[in-house]
Amino acid sequence: MSALEIPADLLPADGRFGAGPSKVRDGQLDALAAAQPGLLGTSHRQSAVKSLVGGIREKLERFFSAPEGYEVVLGNGGATAFWDAAAFGLVERKAQHLSFGEFGAKFAKATDSAPFLEASDVISSEPGTRPVPRAAADVDAYAWPQNETSTGVVAEVSRVPGAEGTLHLTDATSAAGGVPVDLAQTDVYYFSPQKNFASDGGLWLALVSPSAVERIESIAASGRWIPDFLSLKTALDNSRKDQTYNTPALATLVTLDAQLDWFEQIGGLAGAAERTARSSGLVYAWAEQHELATPFVRRPEERSPVIATVDFDESVDAAALASTLRANGVLDVEPYRKLGRNQLRIATFAAIEPSDVAALLRCVDYVLERVR
Repeated sequence: MSALEIPADLLPADGRFGAGPSKVRDGQLDALAAAQPGLLGTSHRQSAVKSLVGGIREKLERFFSAPEGYEVVLGNGGATAFWDAAAFGLVERKAQHLSFGEFGAKFAKATDSAPFLEASDVISSEPGTRPVPRAAADVDAYAWPQNETSTGVVAEVSRVPGAEGTLHLTDATSAAGGVPVDLAQTDVYYFSPQKNFASDGGLWLALVSPSAVERIESIAASGRWIPDFLSLKTALDNSRKDQTYNTPALATLVTLDAQLDWFEQIGGLAGAAERTARSSGLVYAWAEQHELATPFVRRPEERSPVIATVDFDESVDAAALASTLRANGVLDVEPYRKLGRNQLRIATFAAIEPSDVAALLRCVDYVLERVR
């Protein structure tokens, strides 16, 4: 199958559909080049970088319509670092996790293995579905991904009935900037910016409620040992000064800032969410109508608008299909490596043009018509 050449007029203008790092827009690269003389390679304690960080914090508050009292906190490392930071600085005694894919399971493992916390309450469901949280008297923090990147399942961001006085933590790494959210329904909405924000790694960002700030400060004052790098109190204090504990990933900040400006031009979060829903809708409609394909996530209300997973009939070798697409410049549509399914996983992040998604589907049709 890999020797098949797809006609140029069928190919997308941009062939990047990866669910890891997103396609980065040309406008973001232009912003990066423009930042070179006076920003890259300069001190993050000085005004140029602090002004950039401060502007990003203000733009994120507007973009997400942050409720009064919510603050934007940022720190070094990605979501993986934040899971450990949250285990140290947001969970008092015990966490409950929804585990319905690789990334929800990883955060659950972080709190469950912490020697200073009780064993976590983990509610799991099969890949392609999502479980339901339940209030528990001994749980003080409820956590789950808004979007499970490994499987393409989206989950509602809402407070658990009967769990008043607890914290709700939302892993929004692949959802933030592409899926609607009401921040009043969570206390910590955290993400890395390399998905819908089309930036790069090296940072985590979080919008935190006053209750979360109170928890961070209370645990920090409790005497619990917390490594400085993973201290949310340190991150909070530095963020209020528009800086990070260590030198931040400046290129990540520049491209994030440029994406936020672009989001404002296309209608904010509503405009970005409309793009992702339109693109993913093309994939799901195609899969529902094709005799050899079907959406992996069976319930439409659980299908992600930013990560579309499509299963194929056993007569189709999806790995060979992805290899053929890659050979023709259509990249990173392989399934999540640990899921082990005969499928394609197609990112429909905000930076990806819906017209390119339509072109991708034409390419898949072209290949399937010629090689089975």
